[in-house]
Amino acid sequence: MNSKAYYGKFGGQFVSESLMNTLEELDEAFEAAIRDPEFMEQYHYYLRQYVGRETPLYFAERLSEKYRTKIYLKREDLNHTGAHKINNVMGQILLAGRMGKTKVIAETGAGQHGVATATAAALFGMECTIYMGKEDMQRQRLNVMRMEMLGASVVSVESGSNTLKDATNEAIRAWARTAEDTFYIIGSAVGPYPYPKMVKEFQSVISREAKIQHRNAEGKNPDVVIACVGGGSNSIGMFADFIDETDVELIGVEAAGCGISSGKHASAMALGEPGVLHGMKSYLLQDTDGNIQLAHSISAGLDYPGVGPEHAYLRDSGRAKYVSITDTEAMDALLELSKLEGIIPAIESAHAIAYAMKKAEEMTETQSMVICLSGRGDKDVNTIADYLDGKGYLD
Repeated sequence: MNSKAYYGKFGGQFVSESLMNTLEELDEAFEAAIRDPEFMEQYHYYLRQYVGRETPLYFAERLSEKYRTKIYLKREDLNHTGAHKINNVMGQILLAGRMGKTKVIAETGAGQHGVATATAAALFGMECTIYMGKEDMQRQRLNVMRMEMLGASVVSVESGSNTLKDATNEAIRAWARTAEDTFYIIGSAVGPYPYPKMVKEFQSVISREAKIQHRNAEGKNPDVVIACVGGGSNSIGMFADFIDETDVELIGVEAAGCGISSGKHASAMALGEPGVLHGMKSYLLQDTDGNIQLAHSISAGLDYPGVGPEHAYLRDSGRAKYVSITDTEAMDALLELSKLEGIIPAIESAHAIAYAMKKAEEMTETQSMVICLSGRGDKDVNTIADYLDGKGYLD
């Protein structure tokens, strides 16, 4: 057993024998790259000059006034392509080039990771294929069009729940066939090692910036850091530099969908059991026979029946707390942030905003929280319109 591949009892490399050498090659290349000053300089050059970092830590004055505590938003929605996903994609595609790969593949749910991957592939002249569930393609038509405009092939996955889990299944199968010249850019902090570590490394820029920005603004660490959790890439990036800061409370917010008790939710931390999916051991939504259950969320990016293995470890160790927010609560928060601050968040991010509003009730006016605003809401206009028309996303 490769002990470094685990976070406590979670993580690992549960893949076919044919992919083990590919993962070993990837691990060696990744570890060499992040220790190479030239590679990291190139990575940070593109984050600054292309992605548009650093992103602001915005003091939400009207929100803070209403909820009587200091609320800061880490504005990942201001990145090029509209979300945090590009941070990780830029690191992985540079690694792909370093390894001599000429093609990239990716899975996507909300479409933001697909758009980021298609964007970077266009920038570096690589062939790009994106796997996306049929249902998510309908929910995220705008992002499908963006990916195709950028030159990517978008493959509709019509199996299982037609969402992110199934798109990931197809991407892994394709990668097993084509790994010699193809790099699989995983978008979340999931999958076989070293993917969870890689995604954390490239997303940790979020918390590195936020820690310095908050100290400059308040002279101390925030009391609370909050981020939404599907697989967990924006949240592990938001938590990374605060994990060792024990005075900071870390809160991950999952999708409760129609309610935890309804059976239509995506809260693997609330009701999941340890199991194996997509090459990793973590908390998963599964039945008593170990079959993966369908996840439900109004947000395509949180519609995943598991969670990244480091999040599972952070939960079990007590370092982070994981809570759930319903579709209705998230949509109410989305509308409130839009009207109070003039910022339309992604529905995923709105889950974190919704819980922050609850958390504020137990905080004082001198305390502060940082919320990862992981993406902007342009991609969700169709879902929002249907919701406001009373249809919900299922119709």
